[in-house]
Amino acid sequence: MLEWTGAHVSTHIAGQLLEKLGYHVEYVTAGNFPQFSGLADGSLSASVEIWLNNVGDIYPKVLAEKKIEDIGKLDLKTQEGWIYPKFMEKVCPGLPDWNALNKPECVQALSTPETAPNGRFLDYPSDWGSRAATILADNNMQYTAVPSGSEGALVAELEAAEAAKTPLIMMFWGPHYALAENEVGWVKMPPCKEQTNEHCITPPDVDKIVWSGFGAKWPAAYAFLKAFKMDATEQQKLMLAVDKQGKDLDAVVKEWIDKNEAVWKPW
Repeated sequence: MLEWTGAHVSTHIAGQLLEKLGYHVEYVTAGNFPQFSGLADGSLSASVEIWLNNVGDIYPKVLAEKKIEDIGKLDLKTQEGWIYPKFMEKVCPGLPDWNALNKPECVQALSTPETAPNGRFLDYPSDWGSRAATILADNNMQYTAVPSGSEGALVAELEAAEAAKTPLIMMFWGPHYALAENEVGWVKMPPCKEQTNEHCITPPDVDKIVWSGFGAKWPAAYAFLKAFKMDATEQQKLMLAVDKQGKDLDAVVKEWIDKNEAVWKPW
């Protein structure tokens, strides 16, 4: 499984349900690219949350070599783009349409001493890249992208803006636990200058991948994982319990399984 909490939630739900089927499950955390080497040689058996926008060159290679098998979508609704606290729809009438951000009163409301006369756009940390700055420039928008210090700083500013009703527009993604406790809107994005990752934001697909020998060795587990799905809203609630409330992952997952038999029983 991958490093972030959402992937841990998906993996542990699948794992605990496989244990109910009588399988022994071992959880291994692997980096995004290294996991494909493990899946290709069978030292790792399955990875149920693969974000296809970040798989590098190794994924298509081992898939073409039939060393791994893509067993379908996780049905995890992903989101990425520009968000704002919902009260901003009164500050910038016309939201979620991106054109509302161009209105002088909206730019002024989002302007800070650091960015004046431009509005301030809270961006991802600088080492994550800045597609937002590129898209703002592509559309001649009067905003300055200001990088956040970290994921935690992004969340902290969203929470502070909500509490103080301070105008804010920012780059974000989902599923994320912050979306389970903050009411936000998603901007309907401006047109893409180019259909490239740098100039365009497209929510990625999330697939389930297994070692090529998985189905022959564990047919019942294979059938289960093919049917396994993860709802983004449910995942966010569990992420909130783990990341924000400090609850134990396995306990949170067990509680969800106990309360949601109608969801997973058909799998």
